[in-house]
Amino acid sequence: MAIGLFVLAILIQLAVILAIFLMSLSRVTGSIIAIVTVVVTAFISPWSLILGVPIALLCLVLLITPIRQALITKPVYKTLGGAMPSMSDTEREALDAGTSWWEKELFMGAPDWNTFAEYPYPKLSAEEQSFIDNEVEQLCAMIDEWQIQHEDKDLSPETWQFIKDNGFLGLIIPKEFGGLEFSSYAQSLVMSKIASRSPTAAVSCMVPNSLGPGELLMHYGTDEQKQRWLPGLASGEEIPCFGLTGPEAGSDAGAIPDTGVVCYGNHEGEQVLGLRMNFSKRWITLAPIATVVGLAFKMYDPEGLLGDADKTDYGITCALVPASHEGVITGPRHNPGGSPFMNGTVDGTDVFIPLDYIIGGVENAGRGWRMLMECLGVGRGISLPALSTSASEMTYLSVGAFAKVREQFKISVGKFEGVQDATSRMASQTYMLEAFRHLVTCGLNQGGTPSVMTAMAKYYATETMREVVNDGMDVLGGRGIQMGPRNFLSTPYQAIPVSVTVEGANI
Repeated sequence: MAIGLFVLAILIQLAVILAIFLMSLSRVTGSIIAIVTVVVTAFISPWSLILGVPIALLCLVLLITPIRQALITKPVYKTLGGAMPSMSDTEREALDAGTSWWEKELFMGAPDWNTFAEYPYPKLSAEEQSFIDNEVEQLCAMIDEWQIQHEDKDLSPETWQFIKDNGFLGLIIPKEFGGLEFSSYAQSLVMSKIASRSPTAAVSCMVPNSLGPGELLMHYGTDEQKQRWLPGLASGEEIPCFGLTGPEAGSDAGAIPDTGVVCYGNHEGEQVLGLRMNFSKRWITLAPIATVVGLAFKMYDPEGLLGDADKTDYGITCALVPASHEGVITGPRHNPGGSPFMNGTVDGTDVFIPLDYIIGGVENAGRGWRMLMECLGVGRGISLPALSTSASEMTYLSVGAFAKVREQFKISVGKFEGVQDATSRMASQTYMLEAFRHLVTCGLNQGGTPSVMTAMAKYYATETMREVVNDGMDVLGGRGIQMGPRNFLSTPYQAIPVSVTVEGANI
């Protein structure tokens, strides 16, 4: 009889512990229930305290904060902390960079919907609408993506000249420097429209307005640098590229081996203080045709020539260098997934540049990663989401029409349940992307640099586009895999790996 009661008491204790875990009860509630169970089962069989006492002691430890922190929290934190690599200054700057918008309230679980409802719906100005109705339409009419992809491997000279002459490379540049100074919403719609006709042209226009020196100069450049470069960037006389990634550094910018060492050297016949640079950049869009190169590198001053003998490592710094500068080598071209937009290498060995090539001057030495996160992060929330929205909308429209006219077994394939499952997903996800575009550009139009929101925008937009295009390919079947000028989905499908990889790999 005593043995039976003992077994029953133990089983009750174990059952209660299991129930606490399965029901995910809070620490306090679970501990109190466990202690009460120990007391109750002790009346059934005193021998149950063999298991009950350790359970009760553990619960007391969990309930009493100082004891819990001393015996559990701190030892576990110390163990796990030692297993993780320490945070570099670059990583800390990345976390601290940028601002937040309404998404902060959402992530905190306390969104103010009244505030959200008061945000202005993004709209185009008359000038922006006219640009889309005229210049963008004219550009689209000039483009034959099949010929670009499979014959010319580049935009035609006439197309390039039209892009330059009509300000497509200066959408973000203020009007005082000759740019168009369009809103984030307008930039998004312009890129989407171009991408609906030619992803190659869209990427070519996208990069100077996103991952380019223009944004950095506008926020951090000296007056002299702005006057020197922004008018040319706006008019298309200057073609920019930005060199960040390299053979050993993709998403981990802190791992870039490129260096700039402070020293004296000769520049335009004069002995000046500058940087002796060594760099090897890869996968740089527009590099083969760039006239000005933005470079991210690690800056060192081992001799204390800048005046601070105790500071030798300044960290990641950004500089703007003419592509024609002695020692700078751009090219050869890469072949990014078969997409023929200009993409290539930037190299330099023992290249000497004056200190005033640093964006913002010497005062901004070491602030490169923060500058990139705050400024280029804005473009990341516009360009790739715009291309993703365009690809998804074109896929939905074209595949939906195909499903209507294509018949198998004497019935439109659009009436098959499996096809309807795919097209319904495509419709809902495409609608979500368009709503997404309005939300993100609304936030960007409020000012600030919401780096977290734009990073998530890039990730979710490109991942959703991947799902939509894949569904579209499933519906098209053999029609989607036969290459030719009439294949309306092969180009977006081919561009998926590029979209999910660039400007921060999704994985």
